Amino acid sequence: MAEDVADMTDDVPDVAGEAPEMRVDIQGADGAEGSDADDAAEGFPSGPRDPSVLASFADHVAHAVWRLSPVIDCSVITGDLGLISAFVERWHAETSTFHLPVGELMITLDDVSSLLHLPITSALHSFHALSTEEARFLLIKLLEVSAEEARAETALTRGAYVRLGWVRDIYETRYQARRWIVAARAYLLHLVGCTLFANKSATYVHVVHLDAFRDLAQSGGYAWKVAALVHMYDQLDEACRTTTRQLAGYLTLLQRWIYEHFPSVHQCVTDDTYQETSPRASRWLTSKAHMKGITGAPYRARCDGLTVTDVSWLLYTEHRGG
Repeated sequence: MAEDVADMTDDVPDVAGEAPEMRVDIQGADGAEGSDADDAAEGFPSGPRDPSVLASFADHVAHAVWRLSPVIDCSVITGDLGLISAFVERWHAETSTFHLPVGELMITLDDVSSLLHLPITSALHSFHALSTEEARFLLIKLLEVSAEEARAETALTRGAYVRLGWVRDIYETRYQARRWIVAARAYLLHLVGCTLFANKSATYVHVVHLDAFRDLAQSGGYAWKVAALVHMYDQLDEACRTTTRQLAGYLTLLQRWIYEHFPSVHQCVTDDTYQETSPRASRWLTSKAHMKGITGAPYRARCDGLTVTDVSWLLYTEHRGG
């Protein structure tokens, strides 16, 4: 099982390296769907500090981007494959928990909120299965591609999917054309496709996620981490089966959750410059130079030897409400 699960984690894109740079020098007119403030604003390099001055920032295109930006800084650079496999082996779909010597544990919304600093109490967006024709319609309407381009891309992916590389190209062309809202939609679709809703292909993203960016004034307020946690649970349910060789989902969430709660199991190190105002997940160093991974068997032995005192139960005091 350890070898099977590890196959997929190598294929998850390096978000920092793969994601197009989001440039927010928003200053021109754009006829795409969105609020008037989206097109008139100049952009906010670090976000407005005084909301009384920029009162319409909640409806700004940059707001939707920055509400999801923590996933870029938090995403792991190097996956700890043996560690992930050892925990997947202990996941049971019937209870949606990891079965460990200390009892049953799960990733909670408190973990998600504190590790990633993304909203969990806002509105929920429902994702419904799309037909290929419906996917093409969304691409035409929200990314401003031609019917021929949409048809060619969905024919290539054989369904309601698009290639991440294709989305990057759309972002670049829309940015060059100063179509800021459309560029933001493409950027955000690429971002969630590489992170929160990563799938087993590691090269495609489902077009259904594009619908969440139809109105960017609302997108930043969605409870993204609720959806991401549900997606992670679904992927773990599938990965724990003997017939599955791959694990998808936002593996950063799973790996950093393990780091936080089970310090005796792993050998990862923390960043001395980390500040508690940042997402908790960003305090771990995951480059190849810092990773101290061990083989699968010792991971299993360490999990089997866990006691109550080996687990960090009370975490995130500084992060609740972040």
